[in-house]
Amino acid sequence: MNRKGKYGKYLSYIEAGAGFLIVNLAFAVACLFDTDIVGFRWKVTWLVVNVSYLPVVMMFSRIPMPRSIHVDCVVIRSVEGVGLHALFFFALLTFLDSWVHNDSFYLWFYGLMLALLPCGLVATRMLVKRFRRKGRNYSNTVIVGTGETAHRLRAEMLADAGYGYKCLGFFAVSRDMIPPGEPMCLGTIDDLEEFIVKNDVNEIYYAEPGERYAPMKRVMRIAEDHVVRFFYVPLLNAYVSRAAQLSNIGQVSVLDIHPDPLSGWMARTVKRTFDIVFSSVALLCSPVVFIPVAIAIKLSSPGPVFFRQKRTGYKGQEFMCWKFRTMRVNSKSDDLQATRGDSRITRVGEFLRHTSIDELPQFINVWLGDMSVVGPRPHMIKHTDDYRKIIDKYMVRHFIKPGITGWAQIRGFRGQTEELWQMEKRVECDIWYMENWNFFLDIKIIVLTIVNAIRGEENAF
Repeated sequence: MNRKGKYGKYLSYIEAGAGFLIVNLAFAVACLFDTDIVGFRWKVTWLVVNVSYLPVVMMFSRIPMPRSIHVDCVVIRSVEGVGLHALFFFALLTFLDSWVHNDSFYLWFYGLMLALLPCGLVATRMLVKRFRRKGRNYSNTVIVGTGETAHRLRAEMLADAGYGYKCLGFFAVSRDMIPPGEPMCLGTIDDLEEFIVKNDVNEIYYAEPGERYAPMKRVMRIAEDHVVRFFYVPLLNAYVSRAAQLSNIGQVSVLDIHPDPLSGWMARTVKRTFDIVFSSVALLCSPVVFIPVAIAIKLSSPGPVFFRQKRTGYKGQEFMCWKFRTMRVNSKSDDLQATRGDSRITRVGEFLRHTSIDELPQFINVWLGDMSVVGPRPHMIKHTDDYRKIIDKYMVRHFIKPGITGWAQIRGFRGQTEELWQMEKRVECDIWYMENWNFFLDIKIIVLTIVNAIRGEENAF
């Protein structure tokens, strides 16, 4: 008897139950601040509040969250749910002519909803992941294919036990496609059906070219006959993220491999508004930090307080990037990257780099519009000229404005790039950020950047 995934069907019910608890908790707290809701009006409003959450439950169940979901995506989903609830709630109150006259009720209710619903969904997901890490509610999967995409898919499945995948192995299309010495290869698609029956497989992932329709059709038929879910995995390189968007031109499918959430005017407006507000506050408070830092720099070594350097920015255009000077004045600053124990770095500069205080003047660049608070770190011109020739998709990172901090930096890819793979991972993270941008992801990156700065980063030198 298959016991491994029998609890998965209850996840939507658990999330719905948690949502209703949060709705009623927010309603109860809001009522404490509004004595107008009494008697019959209280009962009508309570009923409408709960009925209005049913469309949210339907939306969540119709478009379920994937297993490998990020916190910022959960927050966005929660905000969408609160917005949908408000739409139905106000429509029903208008229809019933049963408005609550005290506006504080709505402020308290939806304020608590915006705060509690994301917490509830995140907590639910964390509990489910903990459940899966203990070996329950997982899916047995096999991958048809033995190439790079197939191995990358397996690595992602096993990256976190909380995703709930148990990859049993690979199947080649034919004998001549079995890699020599591949221990995870379980045979060919001739052996697939028997293996499915004996091992109770739940999902099949087909990672071979779709143009070779005969073997794919055969695998699809096997999956259908044994009620196993079938997924086709496009053969795309590592720089094509999960954000790639599928559309159609007539009957032909077309994949946009670099979708840009910031191409829309609303997203650009939100990000630029946040940049202006954040940088304005930072610059207004800057004298508290800038004055003592400037004095320390002037005392540490002769030269200017600020270091200005041309860097590559939005769409490959050059701009002048501001930093606190952390090195003695030298002729190699535009060509030679700082290294650990670099003799050019002053004692004060070492502290400024380790705490990332040297980056604070870049809020001037943000305010001027050359940079954003969050985005790919801008590289010196020489690095751009060098790496664009040897790293695939390197220039793609310039489709958005560079940032003071970014996804690559909080993932550990900052500082000196001694080996090529380090810069490749940084570029990969930058492209992932570009294709998956949302406002809450920026907030997450800023918070983690501050936490890392307080702790002190090993690669900050």
